[in-house]
Amino acid sequence: LGIKLQESFVNHGAIQCGFCTPGMILTAKDYMEKNPIPDREEIKKAISGNLCRCTGYKKIVDAIYDVAVENQK
Repeated sequence: LGIKLQESFVNHGAIQCGFCTPGMILTAKDYMEKNPIPDREEIKKAISGNLCRCTGYKKIVDAIYDVAVENQK
């Protein structure tokens, strides 16, 4: 799951300065282990404790959501 999230972050351009990336990925991984198929609002709530000054969160949410969609297959 961690590798899938990392690849998705790269593919979606959700990594810019990299400062928040470890926290975002670990938070998403932990949350998705408990809730493997979250919707976008659940993802936003799950990562709300992590601050990102670069991407505006949309690309981050998209990256996490795409991994969740892949989990459904």
